[in-house]
Amino acid sequence: MAPVPPGVRFLFSFDKDQWYRAFTFILTFLLYTSFHLSRKPISIVKSELHKNCSSVSELATASGGGAIQPPTLISLHTDMDCSWKPFDKKNYKQLLGAMDYSFLFAYAIGMYLSGIIGERLPIRLYLTVGMLCSGLFTCLFGLGYIYNIHSMAFYVFVQVANGLVQTTGWPSVVTCISNWFGKGRRGLIMGLWNSHTSVGNILGSLIAGYYVSSNWGMSFIVPGIIIAAMGVVCFLFLIEQSHHTSDIPSFSATCITVIAYCLSLSQSGDEEPLLGRENGDSGRVPLQQVVVVKSESEPSAISFMGALRIPGVIEFSLSLLFAKLVSYTFLFWLPLYITKAAHLDAKKAGDLSTLFDVGGIVGGILAGVISDKLGKRATTCAVMLLLAAPTLYGFSMISQLGLGPTVAMLLVCGGLVNGPYALITTAVSADLGTHKSLKGNARALSTVTAIIDGTGSVGAAVGPLLAGLLSAGGWDQVFYMLMTADFLALLLLLRLVKKELTSSKSRPISAVELKEH
Repeated sequence: MAPVPPGVRFLFSFDKDQWYRAFTFILTFLLYTSFHLSRKPISIVKSELHKNCSSVSELATASGGGAIQPPTLISLHTDMDCSWKPFDKKNYKQLLGAMDYSFLFAYAIGMYLSGIIGERLPIRLYLTVGMLCSGLFTCLFGLGYIYNIHSMAFYVFVQVANGLVQTTGWPSVVTCISNWFGKGRRGLIMGLWNSHTSVGNILGSLIAGYYVSSNWGMSFIVPGIIIAAMGVVCFLFLIEQSHHTSDIPSFSATCITVIAYCLSLSQSGDEEPLLGRENGDSGRVPLQQVVVVKSESEPSAISFMGALRIPGVIEFSLSLLFAKLVSYTFLFWLPLYITKAAHLDAKKAGDLSTLFDVGGIVGGILAGVISDKLGKRATTCAVMLLLAAPTLYGFSMISQLGLGPTVAMLLVCGGLVNGPYALITTAVSADLGTHKSLKGNARALSTVTAIIDGTGSVGAAVGPLLAGLLSAGGWDQVFYMLMTADFLALLLLLRLVKKELTSSKSRPISAVELKEH
């Protein structure tokens, strides 16, 4: 008998729970990747909404060699005024900042409600509706180009609506992934999983950059279609908790069932069936019905004030406010800054800005691994925040010196800025959402996650708005603001850092007895 191929032996060596854990990890990773993929285009398109008109005319003259060129789709929007109304005014930075603020302020307000609502509804359905609506509003923004819409009210409305519906994402996916994975090596697992943020930003930058110079509307429409399609995938495949799979066959059994069924359909009556008929077997393996099993005794959802009383929630929430302020300022303004500082076009600036997210992937994983090994989440965040402030100043200086130094500093800044942000929003949120004071009530996780990320989202809303206001006086003021925010995030963690360092044993944050507020 021929030996079983090693690849097949490897696939069938895992039990059912391991397969479903891997499947949930990959699925939730892709789901939230699509969320960030749909948020990124606005930062790429900003440099197209307001252009340097003299540069545009010079470029057109140089490319045409002085000859008269027939009008094209691009020239329809650049012949009379190279910028897109209403962003053609001198206060365009404030208008672009207000557009960011509209999305992020709605996101911050909605996040506090989202966790509470999410605990009382099926996660799969709640997340599906949010993704479909997000796809709709993302596409609507792009349709502003197609239908030549120049109303600021239209774009603000779309941003507010999109910010509200996108709040369905984070509490849902964090709750789902935490239901499947325990506390062992949570920092590493969450660090790897949280790289979806940077992967989504990178993909969003590349997609938006591909269309930005020719038809910036498609920079929104394509990501909108992607997140809506992933919403359908969520509805069809997301399994919220491990006990929902108790009557679902294992991967091995499912594969054998499907293969045997397909083979039985192709068999003729006089052929010997591939699967023997011993013991009265008909040769076909009956398909098993999938039954979703619901726990009979569901714990009650925690209140908002009850979640705030969990030790560590307030400190980490406020620290994330300033950490996320820095991260989202880079998310929304980095491509425009590179365009102005390095004198690159929108596509090249968007491509270069993805290096910040590449550094963020490495930083998030390192933060998770180090915090797992040391058992000190707050201390890990504090050290990275301490290093991030001078690094931001160095980036503001070095970015003027050329492309090579800029690339290196983007990677370092991405790791130090996104490391604490990633750790707090994932592993720390999961630790606190399953804190021992909750006595095993897993339904608190969604509310705790929403409070932490909602507070952080306030900073995410304020940061880009301040960047729009301060950049009018020079980019140096923006970097001073970012360094100040990093310093404040560090100060807010000092009590928890002191508690961790004086603890007799190095244990994960969820096991450390923190003082009550």
